[in-house]
Amino acid sequence: MFKIQTLNNISPVGLAQLPADKYQISDQESAPDGIILRSFKMHDMPIPDSLKAIGRAGAGVNNIPLDKMTEAGIPVFNAPGANANAVKELVLASLFLSARNLSGAIQYTEQLEGDDAELAKLVEAGKKKFAGFELPGKTIGVVGLGAIGRMVANSCADLGMRVIGFDPGLTVDGAWQLSSEIQRADSVAEMLPQVDFLTVHVPLIDATKDLINADNVTNMKATAVVINLARGGIVNDVAVCDAIDRGGLACYVTDFPNNRTRQTPQVIGLPHLGASTGEAEENCAIMVAEQVRDFLEHGNIRNSVNFPNVRMARGSDHRIAISNANVPNMVGQISTIMAEANLNIHDMINQSRGDIAYTIVDVDSQIPDEVAVRIKAIDGVKMARRL
Repeated sequence: MFKIQTLNNISPVGLAQLPADKYQISDQESAPDGIILRSFKMHDMPIPDSLKAIGRAGAGVNNIPLDKMTEAGIPVFNAPGANANAVKELVLASLFLSARNLSGAIQYTEQLEGDDAELAKLVEAGKKKFAGFELPGKTIGVVGLGAIGRMVANSCADLGMRVIGFDPGLTVDGAWQLSSEIQRADSVAEMLPQVDFLTVHVPLIDATKDLINADNVTNMKATAVVINLARGGIVNDVAVCDAIDRGGLACYVTDFPNNRTRQTPQVIGLPHLGASTGEAEENCAIMVAEQVRDFLEHGNIRNSVNFPNVRMARGSDHRIAISNANVPNMVGQISTIMAEANLNIHDMINQSRGDIAYTIVDVDSQIPDEVAVRIKAIDGVKMARRL
């Protein structure tokens, strides 16, 4: 029986992927095999010795101590793309909100007073105050062309917009999923002077902190709109609000409002709604639960942020999964120990990612306790688990 601890409310549809005859799920579990969470901050949390896997029902993993988990041989899974449609739709909504001044127009209408005849005059007068513009022909810059960025770019192209994308880590598979109309920029700096809208879809890391800042925001059009539904800190709020105050930007849409943004009338602040749809929460929970289950039962790794993707069909009923430092002769030492125990290797796969490597070995007979102990004792082995 595997034990799963939930650190946030997780969609029951997702947890249903963990069958009750094999999994015990509780938010009070003291010795879990796996943890599934959303935004709970694990950095100050003591990590139980029993823990084998962490599943983040979402994309960002800033709330999880990745280096600590990697050193302990614990893969951290996330759900890339599961909430992509929800975020894409909110980006499109942000385009319309800002282009048509809808937020200010709604506030204006809500404050009107008088009888119907008086309101009709005030409504007509408001048309001049909140006149906007249409999207076809306008240019949008999309920073980050992962699952979300690609969907945003393609949808904006479908709206008739000129789309410029920037992502130095774009994969061949990712490029194939982009519309041929998407233009490529070699840097954010190249993109900024051209765009009417800028939207960011990157994780918050050292390289992306203050990506839009006081130095480069001055290169944008005075009529431009900045949209940040990714992570607070990617856009420097003070710099963007200062630019709006001096007439250097038209609008800022942020999912991470604070007191500085609240003081700026041209800021549209949203309460972190990016992935807040029932469908997205279910999709994220389903994906991450399936990944945690596949790892716990079969040792397979899909969509880990700190381990290589490793998947091997079961070739026998006897399997061992090993995580270790990515150094020479690890596979040789593992194979030697098995040979000395007269274990015939049916199939084996080994993959690495940076300083960490992961190996799955299927053998034709039961793996004795002493073999697992000897493998765990190899210098550099972080985890060895029979399955």
